[in-house]
Amino acid sequence: MQSMCTRMPTKRRRVQVPGEGETDKKKVSGIQREKDVVSSKYFPSMNTRLLSDFYNKPCINLAKSFLGQILVRRLPDGTELRGRIVETESYLGGEDEASHSRGGKRTERNVAMYMKPGTIYVYQIYGMYFCMNVSSQGEGAAVLLRSLEPIEGLDAMRNFRNVKRNIQKPLKDKELCNGPSKLCQAFAIEKTFDRQDLADDQSTWLEAGPEVQEEDIVSCARIGISNAGEWTRKPLRFYIKNNMFVSVRDKMAETSGST
Repeated sequence: MQSMCTRMPTKRRRVQVPGEGETDKKKVSGIQREKDVVSSKYFPSMNTRLLSDFYNKPCINLAKSFLGQILVRRLPDGTELRGRIVETESYLGGEDEASHSRGGKRTERNVAMYMKPGTIYVYQIYGMYFCMNVSSQGEGAAVLLRSLEPIEGLDAMRNFRNVKRNIQKPLKDKELCNGPSKLCQAFAIEKTFDRQDLADDQSTWLEAGPEVQEEDIVSCARIGISNAGEWTRKPLRFYIKNNMFVSVRDKMAETSGST
């Protein structure tokens, strides 16, 4: 993608956030309620980690479902970063001329795209930046995480971003994660995260965030796609309307009410 082995059967299982107590849990619609393991103003008494069933959706549906969910990154020192997903792009696999898996292409680089839904696919661009994707239903299909609204651990995010920047002008909050490589920098996500499972990884996962209504989702063309024929303009990018943390707003799509 700009954003994306044989699919290996994986047994679905209940997963605990590290440090969770031995309490009864209730699973509803693919969402596992779990005891909160950190002090958080967003989930004061209970975190809701998204497990395997959440990711087992067609690519476009998953890309929209990601909007509003919370990406969590636990650093080696125990610090946790959180950001609300506000922008995504879907890449539909073999038929999609803009996908890394177009034509059914399988390589060592893109093998994560063919793994179970919820598998992280990280690839490098320009030899130094990374982009994070998540596999979905469909052979070689995956969703690119484009932008986050940072909500916890902003100082650490700034430090990570500044390591990669030559200009030391202070970053505004909206500049921390408003692009796929920026969010990877801010969350210290690199190639080592490739092929990890978001449903049970101990350093990166998703938690349920506020629901985003269909009428608040803008659908428009993906960013930076060229030489992909009709796929260049297909409305496969999705973002929360009027959100200031989106990388690039499409005013025409917003005014036309494209959803």
